[in-house]
Amino acid sequence: MRKSKPKKRVILPDPKFNDVLVTRFVNDMMVHGKKTTAYNVFYDAIDTVGQKMKDNDLSPLEIWKKALENVTPMVEVKSRRVGGATFQVPMEIRQDRKLSISIKHMILFARKRAGRSMSEKLAAEIQAAFNEEGGAVKRKEEIHRMADANRAFAHFRF
Repeated sequence: MRKSKPKKRVILPDPKFNDVLVTRFVNDMMVHGKKTTAYNVFYDAIDTVGQKMKDNDLSPLEIWKKALENVTPMVEVKSRRVGGATFQVPMEIRQDRKLSISIKHMILFARKRAGRSMSEKLAAEIQAAFNEEGGAVKRKEEIHRMADANRAFAHFRF
């Protein structure tokens, strides 16, 4: 490798919860550079989750973090070419990649949901993920099933 690795950029915490993870989520949700709009959508979704899940003893932010944890895959399959044949090799995922995959899946399935506003769709997806149901959790289980089915090729790890 000729060039050195680029330095990791420092992400500043969000203004309301003072949490870097929230900023990372909002950055992935942001469209066309409209960060304020993305923050408003996220905060509205968190408020909606807080209102709908009052009986739960956790705060809305903790509910969101638990939901994110529920959609985080532990393993994934990567294509590996060995002797002319391509194998789907199950591999453990790095911590930062786990986080980015779970964030992207939650946003993707929130966007696919039927609903009026993005904040309502995101709130519904957060609630579903917290209860271990919904599209993002199904995707995680699908990834785990594929890795389990291809466990025989685990020795091709690199």
